[in-house]
Amino acid sequence: MKLYYSPGACSLADHIALHEAGLDFEHEKVDLKTKRTEHDGDYAAINPKGYVPALTLDSGETLSENIAILDWIAQQAPALAPGGTMGRTHLLEALAFISTEIHKSFKPFFSGASDADKAKAAEVIAKRLGYLSDTMVGDYLFGPDVSVADCYLFVMLLWSKKMGVEAPSYLIAFRDRMMARPAVVEAMTHEGLI
Repeated sequence: MKLYYSPGACSLADHIALHEAGLDFEHEKVDLKTKRTEHDGDYAAINPKGYVPALTLDSGETLSENIAILDWIAQQAPALAPGGTMGRTHLLEALAFISTEIHKSFKPFFSGASDADKAKAAEVIAKRLGYLSDTMVGDYLFGPDVSVADCYLFVMLLWSKKMGVEAPSYLIAFRDRMMARPAVVEAMTHEGLI
């Protein structure tokens, strides 16, 4: 199995989750401008969408999109999802919210938008982070145990810090807890981020 990533991109969530799950995998860096992998592979042939993440399974099938990859990881390691009859549904709900309402809201910061557009995006992101902060039920999104959704939220909080978007103090403490996790340290070290 191989994860294709770009350092510090949203693919970091999948990288962390794979380590949290204890799954055996390789990782290969992608240059998103040239669409080449670090071993000079044609990334467009791996993921025609041209962006990360992509996860090539041992079967040869390739998954893309954070929600799909993180859901797949949670299915391989059920401890990374909330329990109960509605656990997977709540996990998908959280992943969709993080993807569509937070992740996508960062677009102005990466597209050379005006300062006014960035300020407007920062307001939206801060409001949505506030919602997550208010609905967390413990140290992590679903209680005392980390989930794949926490891995994704952590990356969004790294972006928030980098872009100067204000996050609630509860989420800053969450980010700090996540930074101390061995899986986070390992993934960030692999990506050259620490």
